Amino acid sequence: MKTQLDCLPCFLNMALSGIRKACPGQYDVHEKVIRAWAKGFAEADLTESPPSIAGRFFRMTSEYIGDVDIFKDQKDEANKRVLELLPKISKTVLASEDPLLAAIGVSIIGNYMDCALMDQFDWEVELGDLEQDIDRNLFADFMVKVRAGKSLLILGDNAGEIGLDTILVKLLQAEGVNVTYAVRGSNILNDATVVDAKFVGMTDICEVITSGVDTPGTVLNRCSVDFRERLKSDPVVLSKGQGNFESLWSVMPDVFYAFKVKCPVVARLTGHPMKTSLFCREK
Repeated sequence: MKTQLDCLPCFLNMALSGIRKACPGQYDVHEKVIRAWAKGFAEADLTESPPSIAGRFFRMTSEYIGDVDIFKDQKDEANKRVLELLPKISKTVLASEDPLLAAIGVSIIGNYMDCALMDQFDWEVELGDLEQDIDRNLFADFMVKVRAGKSLLILGDNAGEIGLDTILVKLLQAEGVNVTYAVRGSNILNDATVVDAKFVGMTDICEVITSGVDTPGTVLNRCSVDFRERLKSDPVVLSKGQGNFESLWSVMPDVFYAFKVKCPVVARLTGHPMKTSLFCREK
């Protein structure tokens, strides 16, 4: 997916929110970072995906504040809240008519835990309707492929969300599916890393690997060589989150996507309104 002009003010909002958290009261640093980002827009190649551009700008920000995990407190808070609710949510999923469909619904709702947009959406409010909007026929096709191949590579997205993903992973493993879960290679926004995978117990239930990226999405040219080979060899790939969608859509075929539509740009591209729980595949 190419970057749109509407993405640029969103980038600035993310930068300003992050720098204020990382350097409270340091208004001179805030101004330097925002000016640097604004200047970078003039040279940005908008044929790149939004995560690719955002990742480069956040790396530039480290020149002003050092290697700081800007959203660490927010990530820890999201992980803790999910772990508090996980027993109740798991019970609801298991009691549903189609636990796997309910599990993917929970997993998609968790995609609302986005540092740039959490003030606009409340993931807990939607837990009463886990299967809303999901294309059931496509999900059935997905499960046929997963069961046939007995293997699935999940591309994780946000902290907190990764805790909800454990429900889906456990259900798939109960059917004999070998699940591998991929996280970011370094801290970027509130995206999940190996630290978050350990926090929520994902490392205790399946193989967790890193894509190697330092971008808020699976930008292929930022992935490690080993991970790119893994992407090619896995029979089924489930891409979680809007950032991974933005990175891989029109770039990598046959990927299944599961995420919340959270911005007008993606709404226009997919043809689905904001707040849709979208399970799709590029035709």
